Amino acid sequence: MTDKPTFEENLNELEEIVQKLEQGDIPLEKSLEKFQRGMKLSKELQAKLENAEKTLTKVMDQNGNEEKFERDDNDEE
Repeated sequence: MTDKPTFEENLNELEEIVQKLEQGDIPLEKSLEKFQRGMKLSKELQAKLENAEKTLTKVMDQNGNEEKFERDDNDEE
């Protein structure tokens, strides 16, 4: 059984694909394969980011219940 690649590993692979496609020196069939792989990686990475954002925007109240985090724009950072 193989471990799933990390977010960072997938991001690095996507960056490599983009670089190869930008160079334009690979055959059309290979370009299409790389493009499709890049789109799949992009969707997976976006989903992970959205999931992380949802997790980070929740806080636990004193009873251990999740509450949506609402930032007060008047708070100083």
